Amino acid sequence: MKVYDTVTAALEDLRKRGYTADFNLLFDSIQCPAETVQPADFEITETYRFEGNTDPGDEAVVYAIETRSGTKGVLMTGYGAYSEDMSEDLIRKLGHR
Repeated sequence: MKVYDTVTAALEDLRKRGYTADFNLLFDSIQCPAETVQPADFEITETYRFEGNTDPGDEAVVYAIETRSGTKGVLMTGYGAYSEDMSEDLIRKLGHR
């Protein structure tokens, strides 16, 4: 697994490697413009955690994701910020415990 100094560097490299879709969190799934995907229908292939040096608001997690249909993309979240707004299946899949 690669090591990145910044979220921007991680996103740029993942895009170069074919992770071009931008996923967003829904309550029980993730979504990009082309599809909505349930937790059982995608795999997290890489995970990168970033901690802000001085501002907790700078803490983020970047997930590289591949769906069963072949879509490759990224999902970026803040640490634990969305746990209360996600289904148990999605929380387990993203490791927000």
